[in-house]
Amino acid sequence: MSHVLDLAARALREAEGDEALVLVHGERSGLARFAGSEVHQPTLIENEVVELQIVRDGQVGLAAANRTDEDGLRELAARAGEAADSAPSDPDFPGLAPPADTLEVQGCDDALADLSPEEQARLAAAAIEASDLDLYGFFTSGVTELALASTTGLELSQRLTDASVLTLAAVDGASGYAEQTAWRLDGVDPAETARAAVAKAERTRGAIELEPGTYATVFEPYAFAELLLYFAYDAFGALGLLEERSYASGRIGEKVFDERFALADDAVDPRGLPKAFDFEGTPKRRVELVENGVLRSVLWDRATAKRAGGEQQTTGHAPPASMRHWGPVPYALSVAGGEAESTEELAELVGDGIYVTRLHYLSIVNPREGVITGMTRDGTFRIRGGRVADPLVNLRFTVTVPDLLAELPGLTRDRVLVNQSAYYDDRYPTGMLVPGVATARFDVTGVGAGPGV
Repeated sequence: MSHVLDLAARALREAEGDEALVLVHGERSGLARFAGSEVHQPTLIENEVVELQIVRDGQVGLAAANRTDEDGLRELAARAGEAADSAPSDPDFPGLAPPADTLEVQGCDDALADLSPEEQARLAAAAIEASDLDLYGFFTSGVTELALASTTGLELSQRLTDASVLTLAAVDGASGYAEQTAWRLDGVDPAETARAAVAKAERTRGAIELEPGTYATVFEPYAFAELLLYFAYDAFGALGLLEERSYASGRIGEKVFDERFALADDAVDPRGLPKAFDFEGTPKRRVELVENGVLRSVLWDRATAKRAGGEQQTTGHAPPASMRHWGPVPYALSVAGGEAESTEELAELVGDGIYVTRLHYLSIVNPREGVITGMTRDGTFRIRGGRVADPLVNLRFTVTVPDLLAELPGLTRDRVLVNQSAYYDDRYPTGMLVPGVATARFDVTGVGAGPGV
């Protein structure tokens, strides 16, 4: 039995109620930030959080702590029990999940798990040394261990590794961005990432303005991933569907996107950051959300499935109990690739338009229609004659994402794993697999500042 699963079992023995579920979330990680090509704010974390749910007479209580001795676990159980006694009855509570067989998934690399703080600092330094411009960003790696144990017979655990390097090369009048994420140590190269950011930055010097209007546009994977993520939070979650505030409301089974667009949530794909089960203990599996432009499905947990009634079942997308108010969320989006060999080939398809490396300051304006606003950043260019040409200042935009996805001249064959983790909360590595994308419609509403710090 793993250490985290043993800890979950110990906490479960302290619980008193009709049902109980324990989640143990362990983390050992390091993060080396750098700014102006100097390492600062190095952070090392070693922590275990025990979250306990107790059910009494249909009332659910939740408590969490990181004291793992016997006294700490007894106090945790007492607080969870008191929370259950004072909680209102929840008609949507589906009961705890029964045990189920999970798939054997990859997702843990011993070389990455054994990475020392000194080696983490060395990899951050490798990024800095590879840059001829001031470099900003971080290198981080860590081990995440999850375990679930319940009175229904759940006994699950998984060990995950992940590493990410983010680089922004920036000086007055120039900025470029690149990142890499993987669950294997050999999947990230800080020096290569920094050189890519510098090369992009050098192309942004002398940026000019662009008139507002609608432009054909090529998105690098970083930009497309950010836009898709903001759209997906509401569009592909069952809670938004049930509350009729989601783009999917009334559109399941309709062709609403370009037939080239296919989207899944696939947490078991080894090319991503694989997971075996969700936070209720339901096995993960691939869920087809969009096929050939047709909106097929959304993501469910046990609570939303019960609320929907009928034959609806969970798809294994329950978030942690402390985040249940969000409902099921996409943790592993995967967009099918196309035929183009590169984003440069996409620019040839576009002919005349703009090229976007990255998006920033996104906000959801209208989730029901998929309206999102924001800015481009760190590498925006004019496309002329099928070639990436003049650098542009940062552009403001407001788009209706379904309109943007309605006509896609092409997608790249290769896909990139783009990091979704912010590293502010407990470490739970997430990312999405996305290609570069060309769209016929991107609505520019204004201009912002030029590239640079």
